[in-house]
Amino acid sequence: MFDLRYHVASLTAVFLALVIGILVGVGISDRGLVDKTQTRLLHDQIANLRTRLDQASQQTALSRREQRAAQRYIAETYPVLVHNRLRGKRFAVLFAGKADAGIRSTIEQTLTEAGAQVLRGRALKLPVDVPTLEAKLAAEPTTATFAGTSNLDQLGRALGEELVSGGATPLWDSLADTLVEWREGAAKQAVNGVIVVRTAPPQKDGTSRLLYGLYEGVSSLGVPAVGVEKTS
Repeated sequence: MFDLRYHVASLTAVFLALVIGILVGVGISDRGLVDKTQTRLLHDQIANLRTRLDQASQQTALSRREQRAAQRYIAETYPVLVHNRLRGKRFAVLFAGKADAGIRSTIEQTLTEAGAQVLRGRALKLPVDVPTLEAKLAAEPTTATFAGTSNLDQLGRALGEELVSGGATPLWDSLADTLVEWREGAAKQAVNGVIVVRTAPPQKDGTSRLLYGLYEGVSSLGVPAVGVEKTS
């Protein structure tokens, strides 16, 4: 994504490079190795870059003012908009990757301000150690039907349904050591929504199939599911 800050930084770097270039060029020209035409060309290039740098800096200042105005507006309207909008609702938080303490805190604060609560949370160890997972599944009669790489999406779907439905969660319980990096909340009630946070990079192969099934299972029961990501 284009970011004006990086544009300004790149212009600054090019500008400095040209300044160094012209100083070196002038030094060389004194010894007859660079003619005046080349020196004038470098001067013109520096003037052009200086103009572009000034324009970009002005745009950055304007962008910062607009961002501050938007942040003030959000700070003033946010409490009114969210107050008790989710009163009594229960949510599950699912991290695809390590649980980020900062994101967890923000989610919990936001839900509290809206009158809701985090009922349970899970964070997955990614990428999944598929051979270990397969051995674990095959060793237990209650999970043996999910053994085999061709069943990873079905396993994911069942895990997603357990996360939403609550009650007994035999799959999450039996696979905790293999799949779960962080776990919180033992309440048995069903949830009204799921918040998914991806902190790991995009996955592939068996892990990708498991995650696909998991997301499908979460959405299959008709509760809202939203994705969250950290921005700078």
